This record gives sequence, C-alpha cells and structure tokens, in this order.
Amino acid sequence: MTSPAERLRQRFRRLREQYESWRYGAIDPRAKVGVRGEQFAARLLRKSGLQVISHGESDFAGEIDLIAIDRARSTVIFVEVKTLATRKPGHPAERVDADKQARITRAAARYLKRQRLLEARCRFDVVAIWWPSGDSAPERVEHYPAAFEASGLDSFFS
Repeated sequence: MTSPAERLRQRFRRLREQYESWRYGAIDPRAKVGVRGEQFAARLLRKSGLQVISHGESDFAGEIDLIAIDRARSTVIFVEVKTLATRKPGHPAERVDADKQARITRAAARYLKRQRLLEARCRFDVVAIWWPSGDSAPERVEHYPAAFEASGLDSFFS
C-alpha cells in the first residue's frame, strides 16, 4: 500500500510527463530504439529553445536525423542522433566517423540549396543517447553542439 505522499508524487510525475509530451513532443514507447532516440533528442532540443523544423530529412544520397533553427543566433542546426541500445562499452558518437560526416555535410548542402538558404549560418551537432533495451527512458544523454565541421564539400561544388 502506498502512502498519500507517494500517490501525490506519482500523480505529479504523470502530469509532468503529459505536459512535456504536449509541450515538447511525445515519445512512442513502442517505436524502435533509434526512433525513440530521435524523438527524445527533438524534445531535448525544444527544451533548450530550438525550433525543430524537420525529422528524417532525406534525399537520394543521405539523411539528416533532425534539422533545427536557433532563432537567437540565426543558425540552421543539422543534428545526427546516435542511440546505443546496449550496456556494452562504447560511445554512440564514435559512430559519426569521417565518412558519415561527409554524407551529412552533402545532405545539408543539398537541403540548404533546395530551401534557398545557402547564405545561412549552420552547424552540425551530435546527440549521443544510451537507451538500454527494456528501459522506459534513456540512461544517459549527451548533446555535442558544433560536433564537427562541414567536410567533403569539395566534390559537391564545381
């Protein structure tokens, strides 16, 4: 049997989760771990004051997990989300190697060109999430603003 104080805490946690889902976006508990990671990262970005404008933006040669805008700094932010679903050692951000950075850069350049934003300031962030299988929430989250510089554009422009 739970005490009245514990019931009140549980009710408060449920109300807070409902508010955060409404305000910052819901996380589907039935989705694959990668999708849940992207949903959690979008919520994290919104809480930090950024406006998420696109999820899973892709074209013929690449995908960008999240695209956000920092209105205060007039910056377009391309976010790569890496979610690790195991407790084994390793860092999810290590999976954003030079080849992945080049693919993200090319996809970002094509996005900026399609949106007529080639003059816009932009940066590339990485959000690393440790979300073990079976857990209802991530164990650990790290956001790396300006995690890498644009690379591989020499082959994009002629």
